[in-house]
Amino acid sequence: MGKVVLFYVFAPLADPDAIRLWQRALCEANGLRGRIIVSRHGINVTVGGEIRAVKRYVRATREYPAFKAADVKWSDGAAEDFPKLSVKVRDEIVTFGVPDEVVVDGSGVRGGGVHLTPDELHALLEEKPDAIFFDGRNAIEAEIGRFAGAVVTPAKTTRDFVTLLDSGEYDHLKGRPVITYCTGGVRCEVLSAVMRNRGFGEVYQLDGGIARYGERFGDRGLWEGSMYVFDRRMRIDFSDEARRIGRCTRCGAPTSNVANLAPPQDRELAVLCEDCAP
Repeated sequence: MGKVVLFYVFAPLADPDAIRLWQRALCEANGLRGRIIVSRHGINVTVGGEIRAVKRYVRATREYPAFKAADVKWSDGAAEDFPKLSVKVRDEIVTFGVPDEVVVDGSGVRGGGVHLTPDELHALLEEKPDAIFFDGRNAIEAEIGRFAGAVVTPAKTTRDFVTLLDSGEYDHLKGRPVITYCTGGVRCEVLSAVMRNRGFGEVYQLDGGIARYGERFGDRGLWEGSMYVFDRRMRIDFSDEARRIGRCTRCGAPTSNVANLAPPQDRELAVLCEDCAP
């Protein structure tokens, strides 16, 4: 039986390369595959393997003081869902292209949005019905799943968000409560701070992201569709009742299937039903 774990920690790291070497050795010793990004701002992890090996990895990682409170999300999967193990040091653990704008201390990202649990999210919407969801993911991810009524940008990469916000296209939202969300929460840690730095006055972020919301409410809440994931599984459904809100780009059939296009565009993703996928 296998599991995939997803987590991040924003904390100042004095020696990211030492963390990289330790994390690679720890994953290799446990036969794990996946992606780990380390920076001076912290760590971002998605790895999978045999369940006991993944538990050993999580226990060992939490022994490091900066990572002891890591909020780990678990899902069904395996090492085979990833092509290899990749552990890298980068300027940012999420590449918005503004490493010097992100300020991190022992409590996480400074100046970000107010964290909301899934239940607190529902309470906020009761109190403030003018609140709006803001999708912090790439546009392709939102095609197969999103919160009802969410603002979805045309972003193709995380770097696009800064350009889009600086363009003024979303300035009309500055007077409303804005709830940012993404897969596991890491992108919103930075996005909410970037938005506040640009004059968005009331910004929130869904703590633990869609993954934590799906654990709590499944398909009985405000989420619609499937959650895109960056591995060979391509998506996660929270129940057998998950709606198919995507539309195949070739035949228009309802689908939650995302696939790579055929060569020479095979590095590009598209929503394609199983009949139309290469």
